[in-house]
Amino acid sequence: MSMNAVVSSNFIQTMIDEDLRNQKNGNKVHTRFPPEPNGYLHIGHAKSICLNFGLARQYNGLCNLRFDDTNPVKEDIEYVESIQEDVQWLGFSWDDRRYYASDYFGKLYDYAVYLIKKGRAYVCDLSAQEMREYRGTLTEPGKESPYRNRPVEENLALFEQMKAGKFPDGARVLRAKIDMASPNLNMRDPALYRISHSSHHRTGDKWCIYPMYDFAHPISDALENITHSICTLEFEDHRPLYDWVLKACDCPLPRPQQIEFARLNLNRTVMSKRKLRLLVEGGHVSGWDDPRMPTISGLRRRGYTPEAIRDFCDRIGVAKSNSTVDIALLEHCIREDLNRRAARAMVVLRPLRVVIENYPEGQVEQLTAENNPEDDGMGNRSIPFSRELYIEQDDFMEEPARKFFRLAPGKEVRLKHAYIIKCERVIKDEAGSIIEVRCSYDPETKSGGTNSGRKVKGTLHWVCASQAVQVEVRLYDYLLTDDSDEEAEDFIATLNENSLETISGCMAEPSLGEARPGNRYQFLRQGYFCVDADSASGKPIFNRIVGLRDSWAKMQKG
Repeated sequence: MSMNAVVSSNFIQTMIDEDLRNQKNGNKVHTRFPPEPNGYLHIGHAKSICLNFGLARQYNGLCNLRFDDTNPVKEDIEYVESIQEDVQWLGFSWDDRRYYASDYFGKLYDYAVYLIKKGRAYVCDLSAQEMREYRGTLTEPGKESPYRNRPVEENLALFEQMKAGKFPDGARVLRAKIDMASPNLNMRDPALYRISHSSHHRTGDKWCIYPMYDFAHPISDALENITHSICTLEFEDHRPLYDWVLKACDCPLPRPQQIEFARLNLNRTVMSKRKLRLLVEGGHVSGWDDPRMPTISGLRRRGYTPEAIRDFCDRIGVAKSNSTVDIALLEHCIREDLNRRAARAMVVLRPLRVVIENYPEGQVEQLTAENNPEDDGMGNRSIPFSRELYIEQDDFMEEPARKFFRLAPGKEVRLKHAYIIKCERVIKDEAGSIIEVRCSYDPETKSGGTNSGRKVKGTLHWVCASQAVQVEVRLYDYLLTDDSDEEAEDFIATLNENSLETISGCMAEPSLGEARPGNRYQFLRQGYFCVDADSASGKPIFNRIVGLRDSWAKMQKG
């Protein structure tokens, strides 16, 4: 997928096109991606990244990266660094336009003072519980705070004392003076500033009052000359407040326009940052980049490519109403991408020894295998073949079921890139377990040879026992089972207990011995795999990215 095709046609483009026709913003498009540095970004944020940066690229505009760092209790420089890495990995750049809401703390304070002087804000002494009680309901208007009509000079003095650290956390807040009878609860005198004696990761202990998101965000947009402030649908009811803040602060025209789109909901996937944090802090996963996590860093470690994620974001499009996307589509995107680019290899996960009795002892034959049948330019590789091999335990059955076309006593199969073999007898241990299969081979059936056309129903992957490399394979499944509910109060109890299976002692063809972290392969008949960052030299660990079966493509065919 080309970088110029990140954004499909959507209703936001229609609005931008209309603005450009009317010269509303001086014929320019300027967006921003404003993450909170209180956790790692996930696949839902990838949709927003692709949308904001993609629109800017499409219209030859600009997109800022701005950290919404107004809540120091939950923020950390670790998250700032991870967010930057994720945006760049996805293929986007903010150039010299990296900003922080904390860059504007001084100006935001001045704007708050301006609102107080204009009689548009006041200091309120109600507790959080009392504010909720005064707020009213969807059917009943709220009640005005007894502190709502404090004189301007008293409000100014109290707000200055809040800034000076004279009061404990929660003792007072600065509130906008709007309308306690508004049908929109967000307009019922919302808080603009709260007291928090917390050290900030950028400003240290300079401030003990911090602006609320609904106050900081529109002003930050205005200060950065943002034309289109694109956010998710849950902020739709906040748009009147966004516009009120810009107007009440007398921000210059043209003012930013907030536009909402539906967030990404993905089945069988935890999409709440708060719940992802619970998974990490509770030790249910190995960290934010655990390959089972829907975080961008987790997807990257698992082996997803930025191209596949951008393709996914483009395919799901941008909508006005919420819906749930089938994770099978995301898996289809990575299969389609890796089918074109991933080298093929043979790896036996659960080895069963095969001895070819009529093959010369001590002989090792080098066979030729294509690296990728979809791309001749990737060339070929040599794979060793000898008398002793490994096949998958599941590829042999002593008493085969109906339509079992793999190896069984008296039955023939083709070994991929090699020969047809026939099972002659079975070797068992004292407990009666099969430990070895004795076979014969037909030397006239070498793949690619003049007499290789004899047909058999089964084809197996295999590795040469004497030159196989032992590797570890990690098979990942969904964190949520089919009937799990992320919205459940105790969603931890519904987690899939089998979301990770680690298999040691897997046998791989020798070319994988020096595979490097990040290298991706298609293991024949197994799926797509990526070398994990935990790998040591000569001891690769492979994460399964996705299996070969494409349920999405099958559904599309009907």
